[in-house]
Amino acid sequence: MPPAFPVELKPHDPQWAAAADREAGRLRLMLGDKLVTVHHIGSTSIPGLIAKPILDLLPVVRSIGALDDARARIEGLGYQWWGEFGLPGRRYCTLVDKVSGKRLVQLHCYEDGSPEVTRHLAFRDYLRAHPELAAEYEAVKRRCAEAHPDSSHAYAECKGDWVKRVETEALAAR
Repeated sequence: MPPAFPVELKPHDPQWAAAADREAGRLRLMLGDKLVTVHHIGSTSIPGLIAKPILDLLPVVRSIGALDDARARIEGLGYQWWGEFGLPGRRYCTLVDKVSGKRLVQLHCYEDGSPEVTRHLAFRDYLRAHPELAAEYEAVKRRCAEAHPDSSHAYAECKGDWVKRVETEALAAR
């Protein structure tokens, strides 16, 4: 299990999108035709929303088995491989800055056609389209960060019910 880390929320940085594109490019070069696409998800993908300065990327692959076969190459890019990490069908990987020790990127890899891809994109797109919900999410994030400043795991759990509720709304609206 990746270790918990202190929660640090930052104002939205327009450079996050460019950084996500650069990292997606590294993945494209390494995975080649195993990769269908890479989506930028999570709070750093929602303009104006505060976020932990960690990019969440959703690589969509043709086959999870082929991705598993490419594990050594992903680790060669500096990622730690965590397997499913509690979500069947997912491959979760993290990239940490070697100097600061801070997490930079999280990969949530799924096979093309997985409903989890739809879920992640629906949530992102719904918050982008509903600024009032993004503002509500920001308040939840601030409250959870204040309650759990030293544990990213507890912070994520604190937000969980709100996220699940809005995911359900987002999927219904799709």
